[in-house]
Amino acid sequence: MRILLVEDDEAILDGLSFCLKKEGFDVSCANKAEDALNLALNQFFDLLILDINLPDMNGLKLYQKIKESKDIPTIFLTANDSELSIVEALDSGADDYITKPFKTRELISRIHSVLRRTKKEEADIIQIQDITIHLKEAKVFKRDVPIFLTALEYKILLILFMNPNRVFTREQILANIWDTEEEYVNDNTLTVYIKRIREKIEDDIANPKLILTVRGLGYQVMR
Repeated sequence: MRILLVEDDEAILDGLSFCLKKEGFDVSCANKAEDALNLALNQFFDLLILDINLPDMNGLKLYQKIKESKDIPTIFLTANDSELSIVEALDSGADDYITKPFKTRELISRIHSVLRRTKKEEADIIQIQDITIHLKEAKVFKRDVPIFLTALEYKILLILFMNPNRVFTREQILANIWDTEEEYVNDNTLTVYIKRIREKIEDDIANPKLILTVRGLGYQVMR
């Protein structure tokens, strides 16, 4: 599990980093909001531990900036145990908070609790780049904005998203989809459906970044 630890107090940063690494976590550290934002947006993390009081930006504001592009489970560290501070942290979307001073074992316990909860939730969610599929509701979102797909478009997208990086031949996709009248979808129709899906999920349909065409074979979705 990869953790991004953001704390401006070097002593706390070093101490927590050491303890978390002893617990088996892969820890990256930042003591400034700018460095933390760069790490969060360009690398993958299972959890963000974020101090609210940073020298160059309020931790809540930094969290909102990160959330615009990524949804990372977050525990806030706060020296302020006032009700307002706690409510602000939780209302912003944080998964938990802990007030300084705290015992390292308490933080580690909360980390495991948040990770267990979020991993259970993620089992019902597929996210690749900025597209998220909620399997239980059969809903698709692009940067948290709902996308309407027909039943057949959804089936095609699901086949590809459940197997990222795998190349599917056109025949393999066709063998797994049927239209609403249960008639076999032909090769030409599949091309049309792929085009429609791309129009809905790609930023630039002329240069797709999600559903790629593999010449002579078929299609694949790239993480």
